[in-house]
Amino acid sequence: MAIKSTIFKASLQIADIDHGYYADHPFTLARHPSETDERMMVRLAALALQAHQLQRLCHGDATLAFGAGLSDPDDPDVSLTDFTGRKRLWIEVGQPEDKPLTRACGKADAVLVYCYHHAADIWWQGIAPRLSRLDKLQVWRIPSAASQALARLAERSMQLQATVQEGAITLSSSQGSVAVEPVRWK
Repeated sequence: MAIKSTIFKASLQIADIDHGYYADHPFTLARHPSETDERMMVRLAALALQAHQLQRLCHGDATLAFGAGLSDPDDPDVSLTDFTGRKRLWIEVGQPEDKPLTRACGKADAVLVYCYHHAADIWWQGIAPRLSRLDKLQVWRIPSAASQALARLAERSMQLQATVQEGAITLSSSQGSVAVEPVRWK
């Protein structure tokens, strides 16, 4: 019998000062048995960093959601889908291969990768030449210390505040506060 996903509930209050986006988002996250708290929280931070696109790209008429994640490799970790079903934003977390990213660039208007593991530098050195031609792709590096600190905020029921200012995000909860400054690689 397969192990089932663990369900997490998150109430995310976003104050994106950079883009003038302020909203509350309730989410249910299904954490795959092989997914770590660190990866799950990086998915949540990536969503908070890009939530302003809901208003900017779709004028609020779209769905910002978590995908099936590790359960379905053809589904994004986070997506923004407009009312016509068009993927406006496709977000992957971790160190994906080049072929799925190429396919994603064919399915979405923009594709973002948020890599976070201590081995991300090695991954990037090996894959960067193969991704250079993908104009729709952005690659962001979350520092390892920050992603590990994000994991400590994980709870089955979370009340989180996300403040985005000058390209950085601060996630806060009753467990503490973590500042993350993503670095753009591509």
